[in-house]
Amino acid sequence: MASRFGTLFSLTTFGESHGGGVGVVVDGCPPGLPLAPEDIQVELDRRRPGQSLLTTQRRESDLVSILSGVDQGHTLGTPIALLVPNQDAKSHDYAQMHTVYRPSHADYTYDAKYGRRAVAGGGRASARETIGRVAAGAIARKLLALRWGVEIVAYVAAIGEVTADVAASSHVTREQVEQQADGSPNATRCPDPEAAARMYAAVDGARRDGDSLGGIVACSARGVPPGWGEPVFDKLEADLARAMLSLPATKGFEIGSGFAGTRLRGSEHNDPFYADESGRIRTRTNRSGGVQGGISNGEEIVFRVGFKPTATVHREQETVTTNGEPTTLAAKGRHDPCVVPRAVPIVEAMCALVLVDHALRQVAMSVLQSE
Repeated sequence: MASRFGTLFSLTTFGESHGGGVGVVVDGCPPGLPLAPEDIQVELDRRRPGQSLLTTQRRESDLVSILSGVDQGHTLGTPIALLVPNQDAKSHDYAQMHTVYRPSHADYTYDAKYGRRAVAGGGRASARETIGRVAAGAIARKLLALRWGVEIVAYVAAIGEVTADVAASSHVTREQVEQQADGSPNATRCPDPEAAARMYAAVDGARRDGDSLGGIVACSARGVPPGWGEPVFDKLEADLARAMLSLPATKGFEIGSGFAGTRLRGSEHNDPFYADESGRIRTRTNRSGGVQGGISNGEEIVFRVGFKPTATVHREQETVTTNGEPTTLAAKGRHDPCVVPRAVPIVEAMCALVLVDHALRQVAMSVLQSE
């Protein structure tokens, strides 16, 4: 089972939804990076369940412990092991799933591949696996900020039929994403207050109906210098797509103009170059999304990720048993009526992990070129 991600800055996640805990081992982080549990906890708190009625009501503190790789508040350059215990598992809610497959979930495919599965909570298919990604992403985010000045901000751009009016993603701040205009916590993580209110109502309505909604998370990475990425198989946008589509419930990825760009002519779609006052090469538009030829061009990296409606709903649905006999299922348990708001810090984390890996690869290439 492939649970490892990255080349120079790599991570391996472990644990199941209802096991003793979940976590990650991070390898390749340079020594000397200031790192405290609080740096990681702040991101895990953004991801954890039970934040509002729009999320699963599973009660987990998601408190992280640093087991190795850090001494006296700084990384050692050795593997960093992080652990988050599971505290509120209710495995009895999944008793029926031992013999019944949930529609559009990973139950049948895991059985088809491995011949067995962790039934309670979905095992590794659960979103609790993303705790390790967010924890590792917090380290990557800090390294990117301190060494290269890179900032990553994601937000909810759409939920169901409601789309936010966000004219320029480069102007969206983390504070806007996390707070409503009145200062209360933003349950939808949408920076457009009017759309955020309609999104909340839509998700709450689906929750009351025992149903779910999907949506889109938009993400931008600012301050990425030109030259990160590879020209063929490890193109920067290809690695970003791989990272995002490895997340639970994802169904689509587009960068820059995305699919809308297919409706333009080349003369309309091209990003004209110019030199700014400092002599730096820039583009007047950014339909490329900050990546050209698989390599960053120094502009803001902008992409979007599509998430399907949560597969587990509380409505009765047609399915089959593990023996192939027709039956119906109204799933029990605690599930997000919409995964999109909690996906924001996860998307940011995976973006940080891709960028820091390519940053270190570029540093390695620069060293070789100077010899």
